[in-house]
Amino acid sequence: MLIVKQFNYLAPKSLPEALAFLAEHGDSAVVFNGGTDVVVRLRDNLIAPEYVIDIKKIPGLDTITFDEKTGLTIGACVTMNEIGANEFVQKYYPYLGKAALSVGSKQVRNRATCIGNIVNASPLADTGTPLLANDAVILAEGPEGKREIPIREFFIFVRKTALKKDEIVTAIRVPYHAGSEGVYTKISRRREVDLSTVCATVVRDGDDWRIAFGSVAPTPLRLVKTEELLRGKKLDGALIEQAAELAKTEVAPIDDVRASKEYRVTIVGLIVKRSLEALAK
Repeated sequence: MLIVKQFNYLAPKSLPEALAFLAEHGDSAVVFNGGTDVVVRLRDNLIAPEYVIDIKKIPGLDTITFDEKTGLTIGACVTMNEIGANEFVQKYYPYLGKAALSVGSKQVRNRATCIGNIVNASPLADTGTPLLANDAVILAEGPEGKREIPIREFFIFVRKTALKKDEIVTAIRVPYHAGSEGVYTKISRRREVDLSTVCATVVRDGDDWRIAFGSVAPTPLRLVKTEELLRGKKLDGALIEQAAELAKTEVAPIDDVRASKEYRVTIVGLIVKRSLEALAK
């Protein structure tokens, strides 16, 4: 029989109230947003908080805004389906929309949030690679005030981030690069409703390249050597093959139930090759 430890449910109506709850209850509290991860961990008795702080009723956390100067700002309570359907995402960041819509089922995406996907800090987070490939910034707030954390500094290890225990993530800001193009790829055992075996985003920004992979290291990973190889050069078949081979040396996947290390390494090279070919046209 499934038994979930009883907890106290708190629903703050403002960010200061939420931060006060978090400061008061500390390690005995967990922040609840979409809940698709928290509920599973509660059910499986992986966590047993005394307090659950639900931030969904806080005004302003459920919006997406865009302007060319600051880019795209995704509030903490914006769902995956809302990201996928957003006009600015579709126009300027379609590969981010594709990543968001690859998460679970439609029902899951109606609750799951991009912020939760990132704070969860899974190596295979579907929205991690498009955000990492765009040098997104995590916006957090705590007792000491507001803080901006570059996403490349946010992921520390599996389920470990640079977020302080008394901080709450309020949004993610994604810079805007006029004319940039990207390709998102997800490889999984099933076409629908499955975790990534490997996921990746390749972005071309003029002569600059940004390449990010998930499920090939303890955290989502930028392939900086491959980016440097490509920077400023004209793409041809030989360079694409060279980049694909170099990319395979930058990852450190493991064997698990979804795939072997060798399979993942091979897939990394194939994804880089196909993405570069698509963006070379």
